[in-house]
Amino acid sequence: MSTVLVVGLGEVGVRAARQLIDTPGIDRVIVAARRLEHAREVAGALTDGAEPCRLGRDDPFPAGVDAIVSAVPGNADPELARRAVAAGISYASCGDRDATLRALLALDADARSHGTRVVVGCGLAPGLSDVLAQHAVGAIDAVDELHVARWGVAGPESASEARRAQREPAREWRDGALVHDKHRHAQLIWFPDPVGARECELVDTGVELLVAAHPGAGRITSRLGVPIVRRFTPPGRRDPGDAWGAVRVEVWGWRGTARASVVYGVIERTAVAAGTVLGVTGAVLAGALPTVAAPVTPGAAGLRAAVDPVALLAELARRGVKAAAFEGVAVA
Repeated sequence: MSTVLVVGLGEVGVRAARQLIDTPGIDRVIVAARRLEHAREVAGALTDGAEPCRLGRDDPFPAGVDAIVSAVPGNADPELARRAVAAGISYASCGDRDATLRALLALDADARSHGTRVVVGCGLAPGLSDVLAQHAVGAIDAVDELHVARWGVAGPESASEARRAQREPAREWRDGALVHDKHRHAQLIWFPDPVGARECELVDTGVELLVAAHPGAGRITSRLGVPIVRRFTPPGRRDPGDAWGAVRVEVWGWRGTARASVVYGVIERTAVAAGTVLGVTGAVLAGALPTVAAPVTPGAAGLRAAVDPVALLAELARRGVKAAAFEGVAVA
């Protein structure tokens, strides 16, 4: 009997719970919040089987939990993950703050000793972008550059985290070292409609995960664009792209003796895409999607190391989150 606990019941967490409920092989989905009333409201809205649970800082996890998926704010994530590891429960987080990612990855030794797994960056970017990057790199013989860009936020907390990332010092991987970029000008990135061309700023978010996966690349960057929310804009004049999220992964290198590029991307409502990735990861950790899982190794790592890229992309497409190759001529 597979049981998954969902913690953090915002837009992403609720969608992750929905995906888990709809996954054959997941027998119980428990939705947890600090206030039991909130958990009951979410369970009632899901209508078909989620169990509510109060989970405060000192409350024990429910009995029989096989995996925890977390969409809690970044500052709460590491402590929750530590508790899960100590209890021998696998843990998946969609947190994207660099301090959170580092704190979760620092649990590697503890996770190994307890025979469990911590999977970090299980959202849109980092997360799905890392899987797309792995898939794109496989189409190139020798990789020179890898660039990730994300547009969109999943809700107020996500928007706050994204703006914080834009304010923090930006780094990129250049010629074997992580270097600060003092001239972090925005760059126009092209996504499919209705997002279209958007200005995305250089950020630190997820760069270290990409470097760990592709240390031989000469340059790796991450960019992020955040919609500007205007409170009194009439509905008919709102930018339709502001409600969407998108990720673009561009890989440059050599195929034989020819210069080549591969560009993959996804466009979907940000919370839908991130929640689907998080929910599927939870199902993988609970053993309900064995064909999607990479060979099981205890420890802490990014999403790319936890799944088979092609199998995950196929599973996401089956659930409505479809990746595609961007056709046309890429610009270096």
